[in-house]
Amino acid sequence: MSDRILVINPNSTEAVTRGIDAAMDPLRMQGGPAIECVTLTDGPPGIENQGHVEQVVPLIGAMVKQRDNDCSAFVIACYSDPGLHAARELTTKPVLGIAECGILTALTLGQRFGVISILKKSIPRHLRYVGQMGLNDRMAGDRAIGLGVVELADEARTFSRMAEVAAELRDEDGADVLVMGCAGMARYRDRLQRHVGLPVVEPSQAAVAMAIGRSRLNWA
Repeated sequence: MSDRILVINPNSTEAVTRGIDAAMDPLRMQGGPAIECVTLTDGPPGIENQGHVEQVVPLIGAMVKQRDNDCSAFVIACYSDPGLHAARELTTKPVLGIAECGILTALTLGQRFGVISILKKSIPRHLRYVGQMGLNDRMAGDRAIGLGVVELADEARTFSRMAEVAAELRDEDGADVLVMGCAGMARYRDRLQRHVGLPVVEPSQAAVAMAIGRSRLNWA
C-alpha cells in the first residue's frame, strides 16, 4: 500500500483543486506521505446546494473504490462533507471530511468559532451539520460572502468580502477563531489570518494534517 493521502475535490473546477494543492505545501515533508489532489471532473462547478451534495456522493464512492489499493487515506475536500459516511463504509482506510476536521481543529484554537461561507443558502446546511455534531454552543456565527465557487477566482473581490465578513464574525458575533467554509478559499488563509488577527482554519489543511497524524501513528 502506498503511503499516499488522496484529497478529492468533488467539484469540477480545476482552479479550486490547484488552490487546495498549493495549500498542502506546508504539509509536504521528507519521509511523510505523498499528498495528491484530484478533481471530480463529472461533478458540478461548485457544491452550492443539497442537490449538488447528493449528486457527488456516488462519484466520491467510485473514486475511493478506484484508488483504495494505492492510497493510505482519503480527504473529501468540500465543506459539506458529501458522502463521508458512505465512503467510510467502502474502505478500511481513514476517510476524513474537511468540515468535520476544520471544526474540530477550531475547537482547539478558540472558545467560539465563526464560519465564513460562500452563499447564504449554504448556511442552513452548515448549521444542520454543527447541530449534528452537538456543537451549537461553541459556534459564534456563520456569515456568507455572497460569492459562488467559480467567483472565488476574483482575488480582489473575494478577499475584500472575506475580510469584511471575518471582521463581523469577530466584532459582532464574538468569534475568536474562524473556519473557511469552502475549499475554494484555501489560497486566502494566510493573508486573512494576518488581516483579522485571529486564527483562521483552512479545513483542507486541517483534514490532511489529521490524516498525516493517523498515517504516522498507524491509527486505522
